[in-house]
Order: sequence, then C-alpha cells, then structure tokens
Amino acid sequence: MTQTLEIYQSLWAMEKRQPGVPEAAPAAHFERIKAAGYHGVCIDPNVAEINDSLALAPLFIDHQLNCMVNAFPNTRDELTPLLDMASALQAKQVNVIGGVMPLTVLETIPVIAHWIDVAAAYDFPVLFETHRNATLNDFFATLEILQAVPALRLCADLSHFVVDREIGLPLSEIQASYFDRILERSDSFQGRISNNEQIQISVHFPQHEAWVNQYKAWWRAGIGAWSDRQTQDATLRFLVELGPPPYAITDQNQQELSDRWEEALVIRSWVEAIWSDLADVKA
Repeated sequence: MTQTLEIYQSLWAMEKRQPGVPEAAPAAHFERIKAAGYHGVCIDPNVAEINDSLALAPLFIDHQLNCMVNAFPNTRDELTPLLDMASALQAKQVNVIGGVMPLTVLETIPVIAHWIDVAAAYDFPVLFETHRNATLNDFFATLEILQAVPALRLCADLSHFVVDREIGLPLSEIQASYFDRILERSDSFQGRISNNEQIQISVHFPQHEAWVNQYKAWWRAGIGAWSDRQTQDATLRFLVELGPPPYAITDQNQQELSDRWEEALVIRSWVEAIWSDLADVKA
C-alpha cells in the first residue's frame, strides 16, 4: 500500500457574491468540481444549516465525490449534532471551527478536551482548524493549548495566523520554530495564501512571490512531516479554499482582481507536485 493524497474544493469558495448576479445552484458547483478532477467537496455548516447540508447527500452520491465538513459549533453541545450530520453524509473528515471562545487559555483547554472526547465516538478524523474568530483564534494561545492537550490534532490554515500576528518575511528563527510546532501537530492542510495584512492574495501578482514561496515551503514541510509519522495506507486530505468577497479583494465595482477558480487549480497543482516530489525522495 502507498499513502494517498485527496484534494477537496470548498463549496463556499464556489460562491461569486457579485451584486446583481444570482448564485449557481449547488448541483452546478458539484458538476464543475467533479469535472475538474477534485476528490471531494467541503461544506461549512452551523447547526441551523444541518438540514440544508443533508439535502446535498444525493449530489455527493451522484457525482461520486467525498465529503469533508468544516463544522461550526457555537456552544459546547452543538458539536454532536454536526458530527451526526457528517456521519450521515459519510464524511471523510471534520474540521472544527468553534464559536466557543473563552478569554483565557486555561478556560479554553476544557472546551477542547470535551470536544475531543465527543469526537472519539465517530469513525472519521475530527481535527481543529486554526482560524481567526474561533476557538483557536490566536497563534500564541494555540501553541500553549497544544502543549497542554497532547491529543489535539490540527487542520492547518496558516493564513489566519499570519494575519493574526502580522508575521512578516523573512521569518525570524523563533517565528519559524513556532510554525514548525503547528505543522508537527497538523494532519490536514488548507490552501489559501495570505500576506501579513490581507487574508487572501493572488498567487500570480509579482509582489506576492515571496509569500507564495513561503506557503509552498510550509506545505512541503507539513506534508513531509505528516507522511513520516503516518502508516503506509494513510490518506492526507488537502482543502483548496479561496473564499469569495470579502476574502477575495475587489475593485471599486466590486469585481474580483483575479480568477479564484483558476488560482485554486494552480494551488492544487503545486500540492500535487509537492506530494510527488516527496514520494520520489522517499522511494
């Protein structure tokens, strides 16, 4: 057996959010995602959206696409119904973006520990996403929580921490070591590139080249570390998630400055190349 890479596209990232332009139906998004060769679709429900998410089940089946869930529990008890929903959709992975945000690390630790206990009853991995305005909102606090909760495993969206702490380039030695600690505990990764002031930047603009190279280096290091510690039959799931406005920067006419769909395919190709290169090194 060999390790497997699955790359998912975000259903949220398929939205246009252009004034006066109706959004396409989910079926059209699933068709486009399938035609582009993605392995699956990620959905982003809170508890109020569970029924809408369950209604997507036929689309996953008809298009033979795997399901990933970014779950948004806003209370300690809301994770269970979201995991039940994920189970009904035969989700391959759930990433928790918690709306429970205690003021201190000490108050946060029991919340994380409770959700880890809840997740243990399910047969898919439940990871905790690094995300602003969520339980793991802050870079430094997350490092403390990781030390206090050895069972905590992450889904790394590093763009949030770069903006959270206005991390500049080149990284200092201590900053690089902090990101290494995040990558060591990450079992899944998300594909968005930020700089230290903007959460999502074009991958093609020349002024962003240094950040593109930094994210590629992080993904290579994180994927390599994941591969080294996993069994030969393990599957790595990578989510390409280039969000619509206001994540995507727009001009004065509310038109995006770049083509997110095309950029997502570029990021996917980079990750596939990293995966192939690492496999060649290990061979």
